[in-house]
Amino acid sequence: MMKKLILIPVFYSGVMVLAGCSSVMSHTGGKEGTYPGTRASAEMLSDETTGWGTKSLVALDMPFTAVADTLLIPWDLFRKDNAVRSRVEKSEQQTQAMNSVIPPAAMPAP
Repeated sequence: MMKKLILIPVFYSGVMVLAGCSSVMSHTGGKEGTYPGTRASAEMLSDETTGWGTKSLVALDMPFTAVADTLLIPWDLFRKDNAVRSRVEKSEQQTQAMNSVIPPAAMPAP
C-alpha cells in the first residue's frame, strides 16, 4: 500500500516532466506569440520530410504541449523579447529605416 502511494506521484510527475516538450523548446527561444509549441507541433505533423517515428512522438506529445501552452499564456502575453534573433532583426529594421531616409550619393561626372 505504501509503495503504491509513492509510485503514483512519481509516475505522474515523470509524465509531466516528459510531456510538453515542444512547448518548453518554443518558450526558451524568442517571443513567438501564444501557443508556440502547439503551432510547432502542427507544423511538424504536416511537414512531409518529418519521419513517421517523429510524427508519432509529436502526436503523443501534442495534447500535453497544448496544456503547457495554455498554462503559459500569461508568460507569453507579458514577457519581453530579449532573444538574440529578435535584437538582430530589430537592428536590421532600424538600419533599413535609416538608409531609406538618407539619399544615395550622387555619382561624380566622368
